Amino acid sequence: MSIEVRNVSKTFGRFTALDNVSLGIPDGELVALLGPSGSGKTTLLRIIAGLESFDSADHSAILFDGQDVARRAVGRRQVGFVFQHYALFRHMTVFENIAFGLRVRPRSNRPSKTAIRQRVRELLELIQLETLENRYPSQLSGGQRQRVALARALAIQPKVMLLDEPFGALDAKVRQGLRRWLRRLHDEIHVTSVFVTHDQEEALEVADRIVVMNEGRIEQVGTPDEVFHQPANAFVIDFLGNVNLFHGRVEAGKAVFGSLIIDPPGGLQIAGDTARLFIRPHDLELRANCNGHGSPGLQARVTRVQSAGPVVKIELTSETNQPVFVEMSHDRFRLEPHAVGDEVFVIPRDSRLFVKDYSTYIPPPGSCS
Repeated sequence: MSIEVRNVSKTFGRFTALDNVSLGIPDGELVALLGPSGSGKTTLLRIIAGLESFDSADHSAILFDGQDVARRAVGRRQVGFVFQHYALFRHMTVFENIAFGLRVRPRSNRPSKTAIRQRVRELLELIQLETLENRYPSQLSGGQRQRVALARALAIQPKVMLLDEPFGALDAKVRQGLRRWLRRLHDEIHVTSVFVTHDQEEALEVADRIVVMNEGRIEQVGTPDEVFHQPANAFVIDFLGNVNLFHGRVEAGKAVFGSLIIDPPGGLQIAGDTARLFIRPHDLELRANCNGHGSPGLQARVTRVQSAGPVVKIELTSETNQPVFVEMSHDRFRLEPHAVGDEVFVIPRDSRLFVKDYSTYIPPPGSCS
């Protein structure tokens, strides 16, 4: 089932939770609503579910497969909803929790006891908890409880699955395993699914597409590759993953960040404007010296080296007294080791320059040796 949100706004008193939001979600996609607290992602999810109303307007609508469901009750939207804190019935076994949605259907639409048992057993196998059907929620781990919550939502065979920070209450290792499991589960059942998260890594790993939200508006919609490698604006690149932010100014058509000078194609028009340069830690190189041809690197001093982990993380202080974070492979570090106190040049490989409404990708600068 496809989902379309048209020009939806929502205010709570003087606070604007959603500001004229429009969004289309194709049938069978797994979409992440990603953003900081207060960005409007949970409000949007609850409006899609019918758990929250939106501010009425002639041009606003919520459509499932082209049909406006804005006035349709929650129970008639065929939506499965999974909450962060499971919301399982503590006095019911795993089996009874999963069967609940089927057993409370109107008698005319209620499956037989045999059909309910078969459906629950299919779901227990799907979530890999076949041997735990007689346990109570208090006898399960957090990850197991969340899988039961997902199975309970799937029992009614929903057209749409909505998940509100489904792994937010779990520790990091369990969360990592569950999100891989959710991705495999979605590939198997292909139910149109929308999940809310503020975890960038989770969204990038699990989703087909990501909707980046901020202050009640959508900043960008795209695949994980698109939003990470082709950010639409400064907010998106700053929010998605670790990034170095350098503050500079425009001089003679160039952006100047200490000894690092950026000369974009066509130049920059307004002298004196402030400029911002965003560079991810893995897109920086360190060199012992720079020959000054082209655009030199930024001078910096190494203040910390952390080699425990999958990559080597190096912290530096730049000539402009800004902190700089660099990540490199262990192989690269063995070839070019750096120690605390070393004076080096920081060379960007990929970066994004923002000056007012202007932004551009910046290729690597001139050579250093």
